[in-house]
Amino acid sequence: MWLPDRRFLLLMPLAAAACGFSPAYAPGGAAASLMGRVRAADPTTKDAFDFVERIEERLGRPEDHRYDLTYRIATERVGVGITADNRITRQNLRGSVEYVLTRAGSGERITEGSVRSFTAYSAIGSTVAGLSAEEDAAHRLMRILADEIVTRLIADLANLDAG
Repeated sequence: MWLPDRRFLLLMPLAAAACGFSPAYAPGGAAASLMGRVRAADPTTKDAFDFVERIEERLGRPEDHRYDLTYRIATERVGVGITADNRITRQNLRGSVEYVLTRAGSGERITEGSVRSFTAYSAIGSTVAGLSAEEDAAHRLMRILADEIVTRLIADLANLDAG
């Protein structure tokens, strides 16, 4: 088994710094400019509530919000496991979110984009079990999409600051 030389591990941070790498969550990093400053639009559905909850977990509740985040969520259920007698045994839940980050007050568009992902759940068993599995899948999907958007917001703001 190959073990890296300790000197290599000690020099890695220096090499990363030399190529312009800057940790996003470091003091003064791109994430710091978003923490507690992004206000997501008020949720109107269960999916939107789960989505906004995750945005606030990652970026903090907006105290002195400088940015407004608007979004549009779309989901679709697709049967992927089908038995010989045409019963669906597995569902994919596909989701996408289109988002726009604007400067609060002025409405100046900072960045925008869309993200897509999916999750799956079992559609066999009792009705209650199926509904519970579907709700859990939707919750997981909203968290995945929110995490992807936070990652993109941090990257986009880092690029804006660097440019």
